[in-house]
Amino acid sequence: MFKRIVLLLLIGPTALMAQIDRKATRETKNLYNSLKQLRQKGVLFGQQDALAYGLNKDGSRWVGDPGRSDIKTLTGEHPAVVGHDLGHLELDSLVNLDGVPFEKIRQSIVETYRRGGVNTISWHPNNPLDFTKTTWDKGDSTIHRILTDRTNRKSYEKTLDRLADFFRSLKGPEGEYIPVIFRPYHEHTGNWFWWGAGQVTPEEYKAFWRFTVDYLRKKRKVHNLLYAYSTDYFGDEAHYLERYPGDQYVDILGFDYYHRNAPQSNTTFIETTRRMVGTIRELGQQRGKVWALTETGLDQLPEPTWWTSIIQPIVQDSGLSYLLVWRNGRADHFFGPYPGQASAEDLRKLVGSGTILLEQGVARENIYSKR
Repeated sequence: MFKRIVLLLLIGPTALMAQIDRKATRETKNLYNSLKQLRQKGVLFGQQDALAYGLNKDGSRWVGDPGRSDIKTLTGEHPAVVGHDLGHLELDSLVNLDGVPFEKIRQSIVETYRRGGVNTISWHPNNPLDFTKTTWDKGDSTIHRILTDRTNRKSYEKTLDRLADFFRSLKGPEGEYIPVIFRPYHEHTGNWFWWGAGQVTPEEYKAFWRFTVDYLRKKRKVHNLLYAYSTDYFGDEAHYLERYPGDQYVDILGFDYYHRNAPQSNTTFIETTRRMVGTIRELGQQRGKVWALTETGLDQLPEPTWWTSIIQPIVQDSGLSYLLVWRNGRADHFFGPYPGQASAEDLRKLVGSGTILLEQGVARENIYSKR
């Protein structure tokens, strides 16, 4: 007993909160521990909607081809991390905001899990107090109104119920709940979403996040989630933590940051991103948390060596668990290479360097069954 007490004192209280849900499923706990261990082997590479659609060599779209992703076409493997979005689930729609059927999203999550990959879910919900307003319609004081009015709170709870039902519908081959990384209310240091910095005070944002997590975890008994806290650009540690809800409410520290105005901004992008990675690395080490580059990319990839000259210097020896680039939506809006695209060969070089891991490298580790 004495040795146990000494151990608790040595590792400190924040380390005990590294994975926040004490009732998390075995597979979810194993995923979190595996994310910590795998970063010794490389940074997991991910893409949003990787299995839902992509681009053919001529720039035309393919949609819903079984077992296909643009990354697999180029490298022989799917991304290690596959991103999905649940925007419009709150509307009882059959398809999400990008036109992907929710049943297909569920299937993709199940298939990725069975192959040994990792699933992450973002969420661009319409305003829960007025579904006619999108994520990008700045909801003046929406969060304040939810926190201070019981009727509004009940309306928001109905939205969370739809989320909970979806999360609890994710089952593996033996009936186990499939773990996912859930990344709600992201890029909140910006001001383009109804939960953005201009629409809500720091204390209200923190309270809203806590209410969301508590409702899903305690009221609806959802125990297959890892919660990712994901800012947009931040200036320093204080800025990053300004709206941070606390170690007991966050599993993964992350941020979203995109490369724009290349090549003029190449050096600045590397320096700024490395600085921000350094901040979340230090915070993650202090708190025993995983850290990740939760969204990044260069739209249309005009830089042929973007992967080895821009991304590799950022992620190498960074301790990042994973990075995720955005979707290949159409010929004028894509963030991963496809056959014939100028940076395709450079991505293969990055894969060959061992800096990043794709799905097969992760699957070999049996990340959901480790004890």
